[in-house]
Amino acid sequence: MKLAVVGAAVLWGTAGTAGLLVTGVDPVSLAAARLVIGGLVLAVAAGAAVRALPRRGLLVAAALGVAAYQLCYFAAVSRTGVAVGTVVAIGSGPVFTGLLSWSLDKVPPTRRWAGATVAAVAGCAVLTGGGGEVRADGILLALLGGLIYASYAVAAARVIGAGASSDAVMGAMFGGAALVMLPVLLHTGTGWLADPRGLLTALYLGCATTALAYFLYGRGLRTTPVATAATLALAEPAVAALLGVAVLGEALTPVSAAGLLLLGTSLVVVALPDRPHKDAPVPDLATHGTRETRHPA
Repeated sequence: MKLAVVGAAVLWGTAGTAGLLVTGVDPVSLAAARLVIGGLVLAVAAGAAVRALPRRGLLVAAALGVAAYQLCYFAAVSRTGVAVGTVVAIGSGPVFTGLLSWSLDKVPPTRRWAGATVAAVAGCAVLTGGGGEVRADGILLALLGGLIYASYAVAAARVIGAGASSDAVMGAMFGGAALVMLPVLLHTGTGWLADPRGLLTALYLGCATTALAYFLYGRGLRTTPVATAATLALAEPAVAALLGVAVLGEALTPVSAAGLLLLGTSLVVVALPDRPHKDAPVPDLATHGTRETRHPA
């Protein structure tokens, strides 16, 4: 199901280009509308299954984390620029996810994952380039955003790994986050939603880049270790860069192209099937099943 995670990242990567369809809108308002719409769609799709979920306290904390990530991210980019803030927030996410997963599951990440993740983050940094003033408060907020993202991703993976429906988990998390972000949307203004272009943009961001993307991400977490999923999600800036060239007519410098190549190669390495391990699942002839031993990708 790694392909589902990549599909989610591709949808996330279209958000920036779609957001440019409207002008003069507060980015925080746009992000709030995206989360409110997407969260509502996910919650409605999950339906009554949400009420049967275990570990509700963990999911409430994860929902707050989804909303807090948005606020941390925009606070970071307002201080240190979009490029630096994005690289730090998105790039630190897989690192924090791997560390949290390691500390909770007591299974160290493989050298392949670690090496490919470092290379992918480096490729993301080169691809995005500079721009903006590097400020300590902005970097710290971006790092906090990366940690929050890792926390709610690991929380979702653990609940799904315990047997819960991934659709219900995402519905609970993002439905809760929508409730938190609704006052933010109302405070920042909703007048732009009266314009057809603004409304269509908000619907695309909510339904496609949030609801459908996290539906796919949740499905991917059923079989993909969360640390691997977080690294594969770095396909997002690569898709955004390619759309910038193809749709917006932006130039791709040789340095950016090298970063894109490094990032793409690293993601391919992460996505490759795992090699057999000496402690791989052993057939159980009595049940025709397996005695499963989990190992991170």
